[in-house]
Amino acid sequence: MKKLFLLFSLLAFYAQADVQLPAIIGDHMVLQQKSKVTLWGWTTNPTERVDIRVDWDTTRYTVRAVLGRWAIQVATPAAGGKHEISFTTNGNSVNVKDVVFGEVWVFSGQSNMEWSGTQNLKESLDEMPNATNEDLRFFYIPKSTSNYPQDDVRAKWVVCNPTDMKAFSAIGYFFGKKLNQQLKVPMGLISSNWGGTRAEVWVARDTVMKKPHFVKAIGTSVNTVGLNYNAMIAPIVNYNIAGVLWYQGESNVGQYGSYTELMNDLMLNWRSAFKKNIPFYFAQIAPYSKYGDNNFGAKLREAQTENLKMENTAMVVLTDLVPDVTNIHPTIKVEVATRFANLALVKHYGQEAGPIFYPKYDRLKVEKGKIRIYFKELNGKLMTKDGAEPSHLMIAGEDKVFHPAQGKIDGTSLVVSSPEVPNPVAVRYAFKNDDMPNLFSREGLPVNLFRTDNWDN
Repeated sequence: MKKLFLLFSLLAFYAQADVQLPAIIGDHMVLQQKSKVTLWGWTTNPTERVDIRVDWDTTRYTVRAVLGRWAIQVATPAAGGKHEISFTTNGNSVNVKDVVFGEVWVFSGQSNMEWSGTQNLKESLDEMPNATNEDLRFFYIPKSTSNYPQDDVRAKWVVCNPTDMKAFSAIGYFFGKKLNQQLKVPMGLISSNWGGTRAEVWVARDTVMKKPHFVKAIGTSVNTVGLNYNAMIAPIVNYNIAGVLWYQGESNVGQYGSYTELMNDLMLNWRSAFKKNIPFYFAQIAPYSKYGDNNFGAKLREAQTENLKMENTAMVVLTDLVPDVTNIHPTIKVEVATRFANLALVKHYGQEAGPIFYPKYDRLKVEKGKIRIYFKELNGKLMTKDGAEPSHLMIAGEDKVFHPAQGKIDGTSLVVSSPEVPNPVAVRYAFKNDDMPNLFSREGLPVNLFRTDNWDN
């Protein structure tokens, strides 16, 4: 009798099977326009059929769950209007309302990406009265960790309003605002960041653990590998996105030697997880005076520059956007967001925007008592923004002892010398933790730090 009752109970349960959706598929969401997007979820009946109806076309979408999980791809048109989606099983129907199409970006990293009006950031607080915009939609993923990849997060889409904007990433908000203004489409802004985190917590554990030399390099932090990825990235990898902005590195300055490889692995890991060669634009960490006397901060910026060898990446240089080098959280965020937005507009969307080229060291030529430095991505001539001689230059001979040097701009090249070094072999520029140099392109973007040597000192 008990077995028969259990059978009837199960049949009744399955007859009323429910459909469930992840948090990121909900009211007010932004779906990537003109693409195939994945809709997914779960059913209480392991093999339940789910019928999906979208109001922008007449296609009848049907999918059957496997072990209670289901997923299906749906085509989206260009941005325009507000839409609804219904998900129906025998047991219930879930309607998702106020769906718009546009461009979806993820913002991740540590505190400089997280920083917002909640931390009394003046730029965000000043913007609050203007922060009501139905074309900007926020999805803020709360801080969480897990030892295993998770299916869902505790979050929801919200339409931009002053209260939620205050707590949202300033860089993410101002980036989205500029793209919305220029592209004229809604922006889906997904914030997933945590102050003070190291890069290894944001990459899938298997990616790191299969490399013994890398496990050794990160030492005791190996126990934290993947914890944030599992809880704050894995749940959204089925969601179609346009790209990623990343601002992190301050917590990894002590591991500058392994950072390039770690970030390359992270980018490959995320692209594999999102099943898309997403653009990955990152901020070079800003000058900061409290990293110690070892130039580790400069070497981390150098490591980040090496990440540019990866395809579909770009970096914004921030050496001119630091009001106080004793503060690891520079309060200028609007210009950082603008530089990110210019990168996205030019490189990803093919639009005209502000300058995007940060001159980088290319090669040197030793002349009599001098070294001439040539640059790539200069896009014009060099200049100093303050009209003074180029600053923060060092030069050394074969003894590897660096001395302060003078620099002279010669069109597109820089001539460096010092009376203390009659036979120079190497030059360094802005290669200290808190250097804020004055050498720029004519377009107004700072020249990236460099060294022509690979010495340990």
